Amino acid sequence: MRHPQNKPRLLIAMRRGLPQGFFGSREWARLNAVTDIIPGFPYTDFDTAKGAEALAEADILLAAWGTPSLTRERLSRAPRLKMLAYAASSVRVVAPAEFWETSDILVTTAASAMAVPVAEFTYAAIIMCGKDVFRLRDEHRAERGTGGFGSRRGMSLPYLGNHARRVGIVGASRIGRLVMEMLARGKFEIAVYDPFLSAEEATSLGAEKAELDELLAWSDTVSLHAPILPETRHMIGARELALMADHAVLINTARGWLVDHDALLAEARSGRLRVLIDTPDPEPLPADSPFYDLPNVVLTPHIAGALGSELRALSDLAITEIERFVGGLAPLHSVHKRDLERMA
Repeated sequence: MRHPQNKPRLLIAMRRGLPQGFFGSREWARLNAVTDIIPGFPYTDFDTAKGAEALAEADILLAAWGTPSLTRERLSRAPRLKMLAYAASSVRVVAPAEFWETSDILVTTAASAMAVPVAEFTYAAIIMCGKDVFRLRDEHRAERGTGGFGSRRGMSLPYLGNHARRVGIVGASRIGRLVMEMLARGKFEIAVYDPFLSAEEATSLGAEKAELDELLAWSDTVSLHAPILPETRHMIGARELALMADHAVLINTARGWLVDHDALLAEARSGRLRVLIDTPDPEPLPADSPFYDLPNVVLTPHIAGALGSELRALSDLAITEIERFVGGLAPLHSVHKRDLERMA
């Protein structure tokens, strides 16, 4: 079967069910206008006869969660591949270290689109945890209208509330920067720890640059936004948690990799700290994990990132990158090997 010679062949490889969330009629129309989509998508395996044939034909790979890793061996079977458009955030799984050693394929990411819902969720969590909303909800449910209302709940609890709340941001990533922008519009005091960030850059973000220990001791709320790197493994451990003030809040919408969860569990059990975890380690936590039942812990099932309608923002950016590539325009959000040192 012959295919149009003026359109590059597009391979859609991702977890089954994702195309329905990513693409509506408008998105399909945009893709069909500039590419020839290889049928049989979504592909989840490049090592079957069907998957290998599709990979060999592909000029552009539209990838997301569930896309097989582009190992050196698989790349050797993809002679036409010129672009990897990743419709999510971290490209590490799809483009491992060996990918960068041999490939000159253009890689783009939708990380900037993914950053928006995560930052919005984190900002909302800072506000809600600042007022201890989830504990007060549980108390109110148990009291059935017999307890106190309004400001009477917090008159004797000065650690509640968000006026002049001290928020420490660990990691000036895309998401960390967006969270700081949101906080800077309110009555928050902001500090940031990031070894790659200058004091001048921190000031421009409305924050004060601080070392990690200083930030932990100073903050009423600490929000984690550091990348997954060997040196960030358990960067928040027993020693670091002990530096945090009584009643302080720890929010993790980054990765469980950053936190020693055994140390966190000990602190959470003591009741000294309040915790919101969207990304635990392991993920998901086992059914018998005490984290599920502690009253000062809020667990959410990794929902800070794109969910429901928010997936369309990711596909919109990925399709825009494909349109620009086909049209001979420079990418908006390309990824290079050197970027991996700072990326999640």
